[in-house]
Amino acid sequence: MTEQSQTTNDNPEKDTSEWVTGDEPMTGPQRSYLHTLAREADQEPPEDLTKAQASDLIEELQAKTGRGD
Repeated sequence: MTEQSQTTNDNPEKDTSEWVTGDEPMTGPQRSYLHTLAREADQEPPEDLTKAQASDLIEELQAKTGRGD
């Protein structure tokens, strides 16, 4: 048997501008998490975002609220 080594970059994040489905409406889980983060950041979340826009805003709000990785 051959042992395969795994690196932390097995699944690197793709820039949201390169997402094939990035211009589709945000998902339900994105909307829910955005509302949670926005409430913690004392902001009103926009309602009509694309998947890519929602992802970018989630990252921004995570950094602001300290919930980011």
